Formats: sequence, structure tokens, C-alpha cells
Amino acid sequence: MAGAVGAAQERVDGWFVRNASPMKNALRMLFGVIWLIDGAFKFQPGFVQQFSVSGDGAPGWLQGWYSYWGNTVNPNPAPWVYLVGTLEILLGLALLFGFLRKIAYTGGFLLSLFIWAVPERFGGPYGPASTDIGTGAVYAIGFLFLLVLDATYGTDRWTLDALIERRWPAWARWSAIRGFGSGGHGHPSAASPTAPPGGGA
Repeated sequence: MAGAVGAAQERVDGWFVRNASPMKNALRMLFGVIWLIDGAFKFQPGFVQQFSVSGDGAPGWLQGWYSYWGNTVNPNPAPWVYLVGTLEILLGLALLFGFLRKIAYTGGFLLSLFIWAVPERFGGPYGPASTDIGTGAVYAIGFLFLLVLDATYGTDRWTLDALIERRWPAWARWSAIRGFGSGGHGHPSAASPTAPPGGGA
């Protein structure tokens, strides 16, 4: 029984190793779809009218932060809502098609932190009924993971960046982690579970 469980576990582990690169792309594209949906929500009828920035329930040392953003956004929230919605849609398209990944991931990280810090109020106010710290923080961590994955695997062939890099290699300066452009398709050698540490035969 133990041998059968061990063999099944090896098959599952092997499947993840063999399919790590396409799974990375699928996760990036799924993340893009989520951002497209988030951006589309900003253009729903009535969304702007019910949007406001408030410091209700926030600690006193954060009241100045929310007072500034409330005075800036609340008198005319439409430009802010539509700007964020447009950025979210552009970010979703960049994730979906693998375009300007390094800039998209970095910008997505910063935008997620902004969303977390202003409209989500750092996930607060916190109290006995709190259930999470807000989605913005989770999204920001997701973009950090995408940056790490790109640094590990490089540019995948199934991205717009890879197509552009083949014609214009300098594009990798904007699309990929420095030193790892379209030459990094597929698994890094370290991903092979059978490769010896020194890489020798």
C-alpha cells in the first residue's frame, strides 16, 4: 500500500515538474482575467455614485491619510474610478497576452498597494468581525510571485514579449528580468529532479 501511494505521489510530482512552464502561463493568464473583471466592474452604472474614500473606523494616526484622499477623491470620484478601472483593464490585457511583463508586474504591484491603502483602507477597520486583510495585499504578493517566476523561467514562447524579442532583442530590457530574455524558454536546468548539483554526467 505504501509503495502504491509513493508511486502515485511520484507521478503527481513529475507531472508538476514537466508542466511547470505551461502552468506558469495559465496562472498568469488567469490572473489577467481577474484583473479584466475587476476593471470592468468600475464601469458599471452606479459604481461611481456609490464610491467614496472614508476613514471611518481607522486609527487616529491614519485619519490624516484618509482625510487627504477623501478631500481629493470624494468631490469628483469619476476620474479616479475610471482611471483605476482603465489601468486594471490594461494590466489584465498585459497579463493575458504576456506583454511588457516586467513593467506590468511592477506596476501591478504598486497599483495593488494603492488600492489596498486607499479604497480598501488596509483591509480595515479591524475588529472581532474581521475576516481578512483585503485583496489588494494578496494581489501585490501575487505580482511579486510573477516577478520571481519570470526571473526563474525567463520569457515563455507563448507571449507577445517573446515574439517582439525575436525581432528586437533589446525589448527584453523592458519585458524581462535583466539578463533573462527570450533565451530562457521552458524549465531552468535546476528544475530537473534528476540533474546532479554540479550539472556533470
